Amino acid sequence: METITAIHRNYNGEIINFVTSEGRVISYRKALLDVEQGLIQGLQTVRDTNGAISLMPELEQSFDHYPNLF
Repeated sequence: METITAIHRNYNGEIINFVTSEGRVISYRKALLDVEQGLIQGLQTVRDTNGAISLMPELEQSFDHYPNLF
């Protein structure tokens, strides 16, 4: 099963892409779908008070420890 190895943030600091252990560079949306389908481990989906779904690492509080893609 794939895991996330790196991230790419835009100029606002928002995560826009992930790099997987298989070398794929996938969008945030694709990562969200893959996590929901059980294809990527180590991440979980979280629903905020407004109903928006986002991704969070299972064992960490943020993605700050992941290296940046660029």
